[in-house]
Amino acid sequence: MDPEKPRAEAVLVSGDRIITVGSLEECRAASPGAEVIDTGAAALLPGFVEPHGHPVIAGIATQSPARSIAPWDAPTWADVEKHFADALAEVHPDTPLWFAGFDALLHGRPSPKAPELDQIFGDRVAIITDNSGHGIYFNTALMKSHGWDVNPPADPVAAHYGRNEDGSLDGQAFELPAVLEVAGPLLAQMGNPLVSAANYYASMSRGGYTSTSDMTYGRDVKVAYEALAAAPSCPLRVSMWEVSTSDSYTEQETFAAGDAMLTKQGVKLWTDGSPWVGNIAISFPYLDTEATRTAGIDPAVAGGAHNMNYTREQLDAILDKAAPLGWQMAFHANGDLAIDLALDAYEAALERHNLVGSDHRWRLEHAGAGTRRQFDRAARLGVHVSMAPFQYYYWGDLLDGQMFAPEHGSPWQAFADAVASGACVSLHNDGSVSPPTPVLNIATAVTRRTRSGNVHSGDQAITLDQALRAQTIDAARTLHRDTLVGSICPGKLADFTELAADPYSVDPADLAESAGVLGTWLGGERVDLDAFLAAVSAADPEPHAHLSAHDGCC
Repeated sequence: MDPEKPRAEAVLVSGDRIITVGSLEECRAASPGAEVIDTGAAALLPGFVEPHGHPVIAGIATQSPARSIAPWDAPTWADVEKHFADALAEVHPDTPLWFAGFDALLHGRPSPKAPELDQIFGDRVAIITDNSGHGIYFNTALMKSHGWDVNPPADPVAAHYGRNEDGSLDGQAFELPAVLEVAGPLLAQMGNPLVSAANYYASMSRGGYTSTSDMTYGRDVKVAYEALAAAPSCPLRVSMWEVSTSDSYTEQETFAAGDAMLTKQGVKLWTDGSPWVGNIAISFPYLDTEATRTAGIDPAVAGGAHNMNYTREQLDAILDKAAPLGWQMAFHANGDLAIDLALDAYEAALERHNLVGSDHRWRLEHAGAGTRRQFDRAARLGVHVSMAPFQYYYWGDLLDGQMFAPEHGSPWQAFADAVASGACVSLHNDGSVSPPTPVLNIATAVTRRTRSGNVHSGDQAITLDQALRAQTIDAARTLHRDTLVGSICPGKLADFTELAADPYSVDPADLAESAGVLGTWLGGERVDLDAFLAAVSAADPEPHAHLSAHDGCC
């Protein structure tokens, strides 16, 4: 990923840094006594970079004791029901039940409410988190455990509960603050969350990631990041964006592990919700189809400007507090109206704070319905665009003609338009919303193939080189880490990913299957996941018991 030297035979590493890149002879000449290691891989790439992740809370949300019912683990509702039955039989009656990854569209049924869950779980406390990270579903037993059967909570800022006509809760809640209120007290009873986080770190490493981000950082997870970074053979570096709903989002943060491993970089908020639950801000309607009806998405109320989570005045206030302090802003925005709101607020704030033309690298996250006009505007403003190939890969067949009219659904995740605009474009998995599969991200952006093999708006495919850059050096640039990682260049940290095939030598349609990840290196050391997981499992869990209250992502 270095334009000056796109390919080389060998890389010389001293300590945690890259010293020389070139032929084996050149590297030996630079350090005659150096050990020569043949990795056995077909290709050594810069470590993949996840520009939009949630590694600790994704671990808590997807790893044991939670049980995954995500569509890639439980494709049908019958599969989900099997997971319910297994949990009821296997888990102690006093232990809450937690299932992660329900998706109304892919599971082909409406999101559950309390009466249905009561029939399944009886007086067992149970929650189901939506795969989008924007919703949670719970039974009456959960409400009673919180005292909400007699005293239901008010809606938090930028979130809401589903309610019956009398104001009582119906067993649904949407957006992160409400998800935390539902899940937090429950999850504190369920095992060591640090081990769950470590297992997710390991899954990211197996996918080829060496750098990631936490896009919903809160100070309650600081102790977890410090503990994971201190464990032997920790596989990930983490950059953090603190949520704007915290009281400390403009405050500096320092970490004992040092900036190379852990750093707070910016501030995160979400202007709208998720396409899969119908609460994104779009100018075009959801279609009335069997898919949307079955998923419980009502076109009469889904979509539209009323799904904005913030007013423009609220965004301006947050920007005016954070921008003068140099924080990098990141706005979740899926719908076209949400993207326009974000860009309007960005442009005005850049002008107010004399940042026009500066290297601010403010960000748009996801941008599912983004258009060429919007990407051009982002490029003009210096705004980076982090895109979500998984949205197209898993939901692309539904987006085109079943959720939205083809002119809106077919080009969803318009990679080519974004790259052609000149904006800095990155690709992400947004764990736990999709598995950590950067090679699949790259293949999806290059082929425009969905999980079924269909192609929609093939003209929105990008080249392999563009996709690889979006998962390495351009992703690192978005994280403000491009001087440290993202390419194999002298002076940078020696973070590498080993692939089973040279991605340039295989059919792009076979890339995800052929170019599997063989291993990763961090700071010049081969990552040993067994050693990492063993050390975390042996650590005292007490300092991390509170982490269970920090659940949700977007």
